[in-house]
Amino acid sequence: MFCRNQTARATVARGSALEMEIRRGKFRKSVFLDTSQDSDIQKKIDHEIRMRDGACKLLAACSQKDQALEAAKSLQTCSTRIMAYMSELQRMKEAQVMQKVTRRSSDAGPMDDRLPCKGKVAISDLRIPLMWKDTEYFKNKGELHRCAVFCLLQLGGEIFDTDMVIVDRTLTDICFDNTIVFSEASPGFELRVELYSCCSEDDYSAGSTPRKLASKLSSSLGRSAGKKLRAAMEPGPCSPVSNGGASPLLLPVPSVPGPKYHLLAHTTLSLSHIQDSFRTHDLTISGNEECSYWLPLYGSMCCRLAAQPHCMTQQMMSGCLKVKQLGGDTQSWAEVYAVLKGTSLFCYHRQEDVEANIEPAFTIAINKETRIRASEKDPQSKVQNICVSNQYGGEEVTHTLTTDSREDTHRWMEAFWQHFYDMSQWKQCCDDLMKIELPSPRKPAPVTPKQGSLYHEMAPLATPSCEGLLLQDNAVSAEIRALLSSYYNDSY
Repeated sequence: MFCRNQTARATVARGSALEMEIRRGKFRKSVFLDTSQDSDIQKKIDHEIRMRDGACKLLAACSQKDQALEAAKSLQTCSTRIMAYMSELQRMKEAQVMQKVTRRSSDAGPMDDRLPCKGKVAISDLRIPLMWKDTEYFKNKGELHRCAVFCLLQLGGEIFDTDMVIVDRTLTDICFDNTIVFSEASPGFELRVELYSCCSEDDYSAGSTPRKLASKLSSSLGRSAGKKLRAAMEPGPCSPVSNGGASPLLLPVPSVPGPKYHLLAHTTLSLSHIQDSFRTHDLTISGNEECSYWLPLYGSMCCRLAAQPHCMTQQMMSGCLKVKQLGGDTQSWAEVYAVLKGTSLFCYHRQEDVEANIEPAFTIAINKETRIRASEKDPQSKVQNICVSNQYGGEEVTHTLTTDSREDTHRWMEAFWQHFYDMSQWKQCCDDLMKIELPSPRKPAPVTPKQGSLYHEMAPLATPSCEGLLLQDNAVSAEIRALLSSYYNDSY
């Protein structure tokens, strides 16, 4: 346990040092290699650091509970993204080093560099059942315990968050209606789902915790000493409490005043969990009943997890082919424009039919049971034919394809082998095309007259004694996103 904690602290320390290098502008020279991927990740990190700074100051300015909870949620999401992008950068650097070592290795044998296609992975209808005590749920007895919860979902470098939901004993399930789509998943993906919770009944006014603690200490120390203590702990405009530092007495003051979300449960989903149906998955629960953010979970999570590999939705190969007609005494060939997509080779009369969405003249099945081989050279054309065999009702049916050149035949054979490899890696996701309903776009924030930067108008109010921003409760999320977006745009 000691070694694990020591490793965790070292990782956090490296992350903090890395972030300081980013802020000083040295990160680009000393760490990033000269590649477009590194530049993209740096832009993402810079973006999230700006967003996180805006969330910190917005959190300090919030006077209403819903505002503070939404701002704290944005802060948690930004911090998670920053760490994820740093980890992604580290993995890229290690891969680049290994690639250079492999190239320099003189005794390295031939390697199969075939990679499976990417795809979309979507999670929707997320439900987490609760297990309240009978006295709480049925008899409505005891103190009403209310928490704000949301989910963070991470797949590789893509991180998304759900809407925030207020949960109390009147609910039997935590329901998230968001449909979240990861667009660059590989078949070996690991989708981590994290459920964060925060008690919404605490007092989250900026500086409230130090004031309460100082009040209790001053009453026990006496009037004179207590007065000095309260003066030292009073969070003024430049005090350590208000600017995120440690207090003069080294009391456990949070770095950013306001609500804090805690990890309540998590799970990791992979390719084996994908089924085109609503399924239940086990959760690993953190915390216990003594925690203020605790909720009585059953220990399971229900959702629909679907995937669409690119080989099922995109054209993997297209071009002109000649197909030998089946049946009859004469061997005639039909010229077609063929498209390899999903579990079929679509054969059209003309290329224009594809663009016009006209039904193909016929299709040839290309699935996991299909066998493809190159036949002997045709003595007339001196080009190998491609034989595609399928089983139909216990009978084998073979279609013979040919091209105009040896190079075209080679390209088609490579496309078929790659297609089979993709299907073997994505497994059940290539049996049938799963349906993914794209998430509906969020409603834009109401347009307000621009009077300079909303962020800079808000920043001077970010003191514990201010009244904060007066936002309408039903527009908290939209307003916070507008403020953060405005801050990000004005920071360039």
